[in-house]
Amino acid sequence: MAAITTQEAKTPPRRRFGGARTGGGRTARGGGMNWRIRLRRDKSLVLMTVPALILLLLFNYLPMAGIIVAFEHYDIYQGIVNSDFVGLGEFRELLANPDFWHAFENTLVISFVQLILYFPVPIALALLVNTILSTRARAFIQAVVYLPHFFSFVLVITIFQEFLGGAGVLNVFLNRHGISSWDVMTNPHTFKYLVTAQAVWKEAGWGLIVFLAALAAIDPALYESAAVDGAGRWRRMRHITLPGLRGIVVLMLVLRLGNALSVGFEQMLIQRQAVGAGAADVLDTYSYIYGIGGGFGSAATFGADYSYGAAAGLFKAVLSLILILGANKLAHAFGEDGLYRK
Repeated sequence: MAAITTQEAKTPPRRRFGGARTGGGRTARGGGMNWRIRLRRDKSLVLMTVPALILLLLFNYLPMAGIIVAFEHYDIYQGIVNSDFVGLGEFRELLANPDFWHAFENTLVISFVQLILYFPVPIALALLVNTILSTRARAFIQAVVYLPHFFSFVLVITIFQEFLGGAGVLNVFLNRHGISSWDVMTNPHTFKYLVTAQAVWKEAGWGLIVFLAALAAIDPALYESAAVDGAGRWRRMRHITLPGLRGIVVLMLVLRLGNALSVGFEQMLIQRQAVGAGAADVLDTYSYIYGIGGGFGSAATFGADYSYGAAAGLFKAVLSLILILGANKLAHAFGEDGLYRK
């Protein structure tokens, strides 16, 4: 017995997971599987992501080679290689144009209004729908609210025109009762609130689905324990529901700030003629109109200036990158993961 005990004492304990063991697909350190084993294990998931990666490569990364156009005096007949290189000349022209700064100001104002008025709406809807006990009623409300997400802005603006336009339902009702009509669709002073209302009606359902999924991840036992301890509905919402939503709220806020300078190209371009360029011109429409469209109205030029439009688009892209990195850094400062962990 003593000899056996001595022999066992000399033999190091057998490691069950990793360590010095290198066989069986384990790494020599850390005990994790190497990339070949993980690839073999997850090959089905990897194959499912291949089409998305191909689309991302073709339509997002390969076109980035065209950024060089912003630093050239691009001639469509000479091509990118033979066009004259002008360095930052297009950017200096861009920053010296007051119309650009006006479009930039409109972009910031509309983004701020949408952040204040639109962002809380899906959260409030999710909290409201989550209180409905009937599964059928909840599914019906989700379907109705989510349906406009599949509409194009052409259809959304047409619906708003039928209700709020000069010959719409609202103004017809007001005129029949001797009340002056309400100018909504063509008023440049309230245009930022109009486009925000259109965005809320169209996209609030998508945000509702996201926040309802976050609410479903909260452990029901927390609510039961709080109710046993005497916590009311508002106290449970304050100490359980809202903290449970904080992570997804921060994530959606980071994504929103990163996309703050893209306030709806199609939406603005369709309504630009009705409210005027002073109210509807944003960075996206400015880049298109002055870069590809050759300018409209008094700003019309002979032919498109692709380099100028590319410079405006690159300026917006760099600012958007700074915004999303800054917002993610702020999320880390508040203890949240944001888009990625530290």
